[in-house]
Amino acid sequence: MAVPKKKTSKAKGRSRRASAWRIRPGGRSACSRCGAVKRPHRVCGNCGWYRDRQAIDIE
Repeated sequence: MAVPKKKTSKAKGRSRRASAWRIRPGGRSACSRCGAVKRPHRVCGNCGWYRDRQAIDIE
């Protein structure tokens, strides 16, 4: 079984564990109808379309 040669400091261990909890930027995609930036798999807030279909009516 492997044995560590040196003691791992609290800062080193905590920073390694914290890297899994970091906030990552969400994905963005362009609307196929109007070209506005939107979140993927969601209705476009600019034109109201989703997957070549009018999902909501925006005035």
